[in-house]
Amino acid sequence: MTHKTGFVNIIGKPNAGKSTLTNALVGEKISIITAKAQTTRHRIMGIISDKDYQVVFSDTPGIIAPHYKMHEGMMQFVDTSFKDADVIVYVSPGDEDESRDEKFADTFSRLEKMEIPVIVVINKIDLLDNVKLEAKADFWKQKLPKAEIIPVSASEKFNTDYLLKRIKELLPEGPAFFPEDQLTDKSERFIAAEIIREKILRYYEKEIPYSVDVHIESFKDEPTIIRITAVIYVERESQKMILIGQGGKSIKGMGMAARKDMEKFFGKKIFLETTVKVKKDWRNDENYLKTHGYLE
Repeated sequence: MTHKTGFVNIIGKPNAGKSTLTNALVGEKISIITAKAQTTRHRIMGIISDKDYQVVFSDTPGIIAPHYKMHEGMMQFVDTSFKDADVIVYVSPGDEDESRDEKFADTFSRLEKMEIPVIVVINKIDLLDNVKLEAKADFWKQKLPKAEIIPVSASEKFNTDYLLKRIKELLPEGPAFFPEDQLTDKSERFIAAEIIREKILRYYEKEIPYSVDVHIESFKDEPTIIRITAVIYVERESQKMILIGQGGKSIKGMGMAARKDMEKFFGKKIFLETTVKVKKDWRNDENYLKTHGYLE
């Protein structure tokens, strides 16, 4: 029996459903999900293994025109995903039209030239009627004639089993890259920070979620409890006040929600302590971005 393994890199525009699809394929919540664009900032691997195969999925940031140095780092993750993939999955949101957006012209050109298998996933088909779905499929057949087109609803997990089956069939033969029981390439500290950031994205509006970064200063895994100390960075003093809220009510509610998700993920009681600090213009600070893994 041969063993198949490979890197399957998932790319697309913001809010196309890349993270939802990654989580559905992996079977665990690896990437945070919100309705806000630019939720994913790093390249996050989710790994599924069996005796006959190992699939290493990469969830990537949505393709955008950079406005900050942080965005430039995010687009570097996307660029790398084109270079080290065994299979590329381009997620096209069924409820939007990216065909006329000029910033995708280069992406489409690169996909057309790929010598590895490319799958175009038309996502969110639960929001489409048959006529619109056929029109979307026809567009991609003309745009990327060598690509395979698979319609899915990642949120409803419709047709994701077939997508996974096709991905496994397209993988090259080779040994596993990771231990069979490893779920992701990211550390527990990274997962904890992302859970906190997800709650901030859900709890706060306007510019606050985009101006926030989370750093885990301490992660102490004790026999019956994990003690976590997190620093939440914002760019202005006014953002700090909004994040904390009157009498600390806002940050307390956010922290409680984050703690519950952490307890579910880590399977242990969590003690979470959060501090908010101001780091002016951190999204353009190269030293900060390199220290926190946004830039190489």
